[in-house]
Amino acid sequence: MVFVVFGVSGSGKTTIGSLLAETMGWNFYDADNFHPAANVEKMRQGIPLTDADRIPWLDSLRELIKRCKATQENAVLACSALRDSYRKFLQTGGDVRFIYLKGDYSLIEQRLKIRKGHFMNPGLLMSQFKTLEEPKEDVLVVDVAPTPEEIVQTIVKQLPVNK
Repeated sequence: MVFVVFGVSGSGKTTIGSLLAETMGWNFYDADNFHPAANVEKMRQGIPLTDADRIPWLDSLRELIKRCKATQENAVLACSALRDSYRKFLQTGGDVRFIYLKGDYSLIEQRLKIRKGHFMNPGLLMSQFKTLEEPKEDVLVVDVAPTPEEIVQTIVKQLPVNK
């Protein structure tokens, strides 16, 4: 089983994803670590990525998901997956569940202002919200306002699986 925790930058994907993986005894992967260096540099400079920029990144994430499924590795992947087409591309059949971390612009903007050590330029938040296609079905939607621990407990209660 693979859980893909997604949302805009600053929604808590890495924090929630790693805590969820730890809680469940699963492996954790951060999609930020799969970006080509050119993508990281563009984001650092405040330049939004294009779909063409994302193709190699999405390909590597899809391969990761396929490998996890082939080896029966349970994993949590933190990934922006802002568009429906990206999520469909990552949906490699059964055993992939999506968890959308939803928050309003002002809350996430506040979080980005205090975040340190991340390459994502906070100036890209508006472009992230413009790119975001909120899911319509087959996705667990979780509000990001509570504490990370509360969010993880909500997820665990709503998506029970055998560990």
